[in-house]
Amino acid sequence: MEKTLTMIMAGGRGERLYPLTKEKAKPAVTFGGIYKIIDFTLSNCLNSNIRRIYLLTQYSNATLDKHIRLGWNIFNHELGEFIDNIPPQKMNVDWWYRGTADSIYQNINILERERPHNVLILSGDHIYKMNYQKMLDFHRSQGGDLTVACVELDKNQAKQMGVLEIDESSRVIGFQEKPAHPKTIPSDPTKVLASMGIYIFNTEALVREVIYDAKRDTDHDFGKNIIPRMIKKRKVFAYNFKDENKNEVKYWRDVGNLDSYYEANMELIQEEPIFNLYDPEWPIRTYQEQSPPAKIVLSKDGGKAIAVDSLVSNGCLINAGQIERSILSPFVQVDKHARVKDSILMKGVKVGHHARIRKAIIDEETVIPPYYTIGYDLEEDSKKFTVTESGIVVIPQGSILD
Repeated sequence: MEKTLTMIMAGGRGERLYPLTKEKAKPAVTFGGIYKIIDFTLSNCLNSNIRRIYLLTQYSNATLDKHIRLGWNIFNHELGEFIDNIPPQKMNVDWWYRGTADSIYQNINILERERPHNVLILSGDHIYKMNYQKMLDFHRSQGGDLTVACVELDKNQAKQMGVLEIDESSRVIGFQEKPAHPKTIPSDPTKVLASMGIYIFNTEALVREVIYDAKRDTDHDFGKNIIPRMIKKRKVFAYNFKDENKNEVKYWRDVGNLDSYYEANMELIQEEPIFNLYDPEWPIRTYQEQSPPAKIVLSKDGGKAIAVDSLVSNGCLINAGQIERSILSPFVQVDKHARVKDSILMKGVKVGHHARIRKAIIDEETVIPPYYTIGYDLEEDSKKFTVTESGIVVIPQGSILD
């Protein structure tokens, strides 16, 4: 453990998740009712016995900092364990992080001080289960300078990904960043080998590469600049993702835009969800404040109270409302005869009586008035709210509607 240092990229603006990122960093956005997106990467670290972690933050980081302080203060510094938030230090430069490689360059003093053998670099905005120790074992056995974790995806997803080309020994011989015409897997022309944004560097190679990159006019990005250059002169290997989710289908989701975020949440409420939140051998940790149990009650006038195919968190009060195929975060209130379908309601949302909500993401502390409708007239909704390509209505945090 002491030979590896972990750095998690958690500083992106999250523009494609706006307005959910209007007041918080992307890794601090709620997922699955009670979790933050960052919790899945951090839980992987904990379950992999990775306990020396720097979280590289930047934009709107107050909410993320608070969550880490409250939910992840479990590491023992006396045993060499830690998770520390590191905003841009601007050491020897006068700018914010310009890219993933630049965020390492600006913190190169940490590597000089800690002198780890390897640096594990992770992204803070993906949902998956992975034992990083297995990847570290592979990296050491190959004797390479860099190992890139990869997952097989459908060819039509390549435009949003970095695509690897490998030889029979798993050595990377080609890399395409978001290609329109990607190199496919030889054995399956419908699939590509996509980078997961998970890297293990030998520290010496990482330091030399980011210093070289910092002196040049580039995007200062691992996918666009560092990896393609290293392929030409260093040993770069691909590690095939080994899923700890215990399912026939490997689960890895990039929830970087509103539609993919919505779809990944909705997968959790399937009768047999692909992603298992209930595995005691791979717990997902988060911070949960003190709250009463969820309560579902009938009204005196005989109104129905239903919650089916849904996740209902602690502190929720459903007062003769109807909840179908939805996710409710803590302290959501749904009044009598209101109906919520195929939707995600964040912490503290209040839904007035007889309101109707369908295919919506409603951010924290939003108040929905009685008889209000959302998701039934997208043309009208688009005049007031964000509506995605697939027709999901997104309402920002703290909205008071009238």
